[in-house]
Amino acid sequence: MNGFAKTLLMLLFFSSVAAASDQAVIESMHAAQDVSLDLNPTSPFWRASSPVYLEKDTLGKVAPRYRTEVRTRWTKNNIYFLFVCPYQQLYLKPSPAPQQETNQLWNWDVAEVFIGSDFKDIQRYKEFEMSPQAEWIDLDIDLRKPHHEEGWTWNSGFEVKARIDAASHIWYAAMRIPFTSIDTRPAAPGNTLRINLFRSEGPPSHQQAVTWQAPMKSTFHVPERFGLIRLVENQR
Repeated sequence: MNGFAKTLLMLLFFSSVAAASDQAVIESMHAAQDVSLDLNPTSPFWRASSPVYLEKDTLGKVAPRYRTEVRTRWTKNNIYFLFVCPYQQLYLKPSPAPQQETNQLWNWDVAEVFIGSDFKDIQRYKEFEMSPQAEWIDLDIDLRKPHHEEGWTWNSGFEVKARIDAASHIWYAAMRIPFTSIDTRPAAPGNTLRINLFRSEGPPSHQQAVTWQAPMKSTFHVPERFGLIRLVENQR
């Protein structure tokens, strides 16, 4: 390999490292053991984590009335997420059936986690949704397929819990996702995955979305805009 080629490879390497370092990072705090899903953000389980916030629409404009708090923790078996969702007006599916998967749940009010462990093929990742009525759907996403929503037939075994506080105009939702459904590695401090977080409110005609990392397009499915989530033993 000549000197020019070596220099070019080094420049490409350091550019990729710099790009990765510019990505936003969520730190998920370790928990010694699994717990029942908890919707109280001030409980000891959730208080040990640091929140991140969804506060921008899909094009990066701040939407303060919908600012959503998200907390996360992990154990050797599962990763947990809690969403605290202030709302203006709920848009809910009639006759909910939370005991079974709800296809096309994204047409209603939902909180969503997009997460993937494959850094070489970022078009592949998993999608997890839950509603204020504890409805749920999980999808195995492959953006190379013309109808990637067909991935809803995949089943992760994840669990959800939700409640609506009508007096405060807040709904709460928590999910527990088995690590075996999102990563081939055993869960361990330092493991990093690709992630984005979303929430949608309102009917399709005037739906309001808030995001953690704005996709800068009308669709949420822009993996190039994902950030990172890192498993940590202790908060920094």
